[in-house]
Amino acid sequence: MSVFKEKSDELENYEFQMGLERGRLALTLDLLTDALVMVGQHGVYCQSARQPGKPAMDIQIVQKCINDAKDLVGSVMQEIQRKKKQAVGD
Repeated sequence: MSVFKEKSDELENYEFQMGLERGRLALTLDLLTDALVMVGQHGVYCQSARQPGKPAMDIQIVQKCINDAKDLVGSVMQEIQRKKKQAVGD
C-alpha cells in the first residue's frame, strides 16, 4: 500500500498545518523516527562482541544513517520556512 494511502490522515494533518512540502517532510521525520526506535530496540538484543554495551556495528551504521537523514530533512524544513518568511518580508 502506498504511504499516501496508509498514512493519509497523518499526512493530511501535517500538510494542513505546515503546507504540502513541509508537511510531507514532517511525516518523513516521523517515519524515520519510528525506524530509529525499531533499530534501537533491535540493537538491545544484537550487542557488539568487541564493544560490550553497544549495538553491533551494522546496527550502529544504520542508526547513524537514519539520524543523518533526519538531520538533512530537518535542515530542508528549516530552509523552506526561512525562504517563506523572507518572501513574506519582501
